[in-house]
Amino acid sequence: MKGVVLAGGLGTRLSPLTRVTNKHLLPVYNRPMIFYPIETLVNAEIRDILIVTGGQNAGDFLRLLSDGKDFGLHHLNYAYQEGEGGIADALRLAEHFTAGEKLCVILGDNIIQGNVLEAKRRFDAQEHGGHIILKQVPDPERFGCAEIVDGRIARIHEKPKRAKSNYAVTGIYFYDATIFERIGKLKPSARGELEITDINNMFLEEGTLTHSFLDGWWTDAGTFESLRRATNLVAETGANRLPAEPVAAAAAGSKQGKSGR
Repeated sequence: MKGVVLAGGLGTRLSPLTRVTNKHLLPVYNRPMIFYPIETLVNAEIRDILIVTGGQNAGDFLRLLSDGKDFGLHHLNYAYQEGEGGIADALRLAEHFTAGEKLCVILGDNIIQGNVLEAKRRFDAQEHGGHIILKQVPDPERFGCAEIVDGRIARIHEKPKRAKSNYAVTGIYFYDATIFERIGKLKPSARGELEITDINNMFLEEGTLTHSFLDGWWTDAGTFESLRRATNLVAETGANRLPAEPVAAAAAGSKQGKSGR
C-alpha cells in the first residue's frame, strides 16, 4: 500500500503565520506539523510515501524532510500542486506514484494519539472500494459528517449547517486504484473545489465504503483554535511516535560522535 500526505493549500485561516511559510511546516509543540501525518503512515507499516505540496515554500519541505531518514525511511517522493482545487484535486497528482496499488491518504494537518494500523490491515483484506475513519467531535459542522442510520452510514455531508450526527470523517482515507477514475468524474462544488466527500459518497452508493472508529484523540490543526488544541494535546498526552524514535536516536548518535572525536 502506498501513502500520500496532502500538504498544499494557502492556509489562509492561519494568516499571518502562513504569509511566510506553508502551514504544515508550523510547529505543533516540539515538531513541525508535517511530521505527525508521516509518522501515522509509517506506524501503519506504510513505507512508500508521497508528499503533495505547493506554493512558494514547497522547497522547504525538501530541506526539512530530505529523504525521510528522520522516519526510518530511505526515500520520500514529492509532487507539486499548482493552485487550490480541493483535496480530490491534489490527490490526483498521486496517480502515477500509486501505480495501481491501494493507497492511504492523510491530510497534512491531521494529528492522532494512536495509530491506524488496524484500519489499514482491514482495508488490506478488503477486495476493493474505500474505507474511512470516524471520530466523535463537538463541532462536526467543520468537517465531512457521517449520517448514521441503524449503525450504517447513510450519507456523508460536507460541512453541514446542521449536522445529523457528531461523527466527523477524519482526514485519513483508504482507497483502491479506482479513486483516480472517480476524481475525473467530479464537478467542482459550490466552493469551487473537487470534494473528497463526493468521492466517499460514490463508494457509499456502490456499497463498497467501509468504516471504523478511531481510538484516542484526533484533531486537525488548520485554525488558530485547533492548532492550539493540537499543541496542548501533544504536550499533555503525546501523539503517535515512531517506535524507535529515529529523531531522538539520530540526535543521540550525533552527540556521541562529537564526544568521541
